[in-house]
Amino acid sequence: MARHGASDLAIRLGRQAEAVCREYLSSGRRSGNYWLVGDVQNSPGRSLYVRLKDTAKGPAGKWTDGATGEHGDLLDVIREALGLIDFKDVAEEARRFLSLPHPEPSRPRTPTGMTSNIVIGSPEASRRLFAMSQPIGGTLAEIYLRSRAITSLVGGSALRYHPRCYYRPDEHSPTEIWPAIAASVTDLDGKQTGAHRTWLSPDGSGKAPVETPRRAMGDLLGHGVRFGVAGEVLAAGEGIETVLSPRQVLPHMPMLAALSAAHLAAILFPATLRRLYVLRDRDPAGDSARDSLIDRAASVGIQAIPVSPVGEDFNDDLRWRGVDALRAALKDQLHPEDVSRFMEG
Repeated sequence: MARHGASDLAIRLGRQAEAVCREYLSSGRRSGNYWLVGDVQNSPGRSLYVRLKDTAKGPAGKWTDGATGEHGDLLDVIREALGLIDFKDVAEEARRFLSLPHPEPSRPRTPTGMTSNIVIGSPEASRRLFAMSQPIGGTLAEIYLRSRAITSLVGGSALRYHPRCYYRPDEHSPTEIWPAIAASVTDLDGKQTGAHRTWLSPDGSGKAPVETPRRAMGDLLGHGVRFGVAGEVLAAGEGIETVLSPRQVLPHMPMLAALSAAHLAAILFPATLRRLYVLRDRDPAGDSARDSLIDRAASVGIQAIPVSPVGEDFNDDLRWRGVDALRAALKDQLHPEDVSRFMEG
């Protein structure tokens, strides 16, 4: 096949949008003119919707994740679903797909997590990314976290720094290179199943000036970025900064960042867990995730306690109200036994 550019590949994939979705987003299903699925990593759910036909709102193949606000095209779907890093690999896979006949399947395809190329490729790609990264001490990652008032990283081995991490803005643009924080997503046994990237500005003063400065890859459902090893107590929240902020005053409490509201609601519980703190964000998605997670925990005999920020999220509280105010607010919401066990100062 002749070698086509990114824009042409995206258009050609859009003409077969439903076939692309059945291949790479097989956990979803068609609903009207859209394909609904949990996220671009092919988790079950309905947060992400892919346009299957050209409409006044845009061309076929464009997608939006209602939970995260991320959006893209079918080349992004292929990249994230297979855990590919280099655009040449994404383009090669797209060309391979476009050369095949795609009849309507007679039955649903096996969901992701059962097909060998997903199980092997995506987690392996995330492990390669994390292995190529370095400890964050003295790097732009440390500068960035300090700008967010996060100065202590006790138990923070899940975070590393990648000085040249690939980022592709859209189908019309070449792959860019930005520094990034790389986070390891692990399962209950500590095995890495995915990775999360936060692209940074060249001086580390903020996030990179790109449309989607945060993206995840790999097998995420049920897993998370872990700080400390959970025993009887665990605190879980959506974002990495949301979780790292309470850890500034609770440095030894095991915590987990699920990376989105939908994934927070679906985290897996350690067998030893007896009390779960749910670190909520003040938005509808955060409220829904909190309620769902609390119900799930209660159903298996785990005491679930919602913990709320004063502002929009806990990093806002840390930055704008200060560490002492954050400590006081958390102290009022924790079980007294955990205050004496985990809180410093």
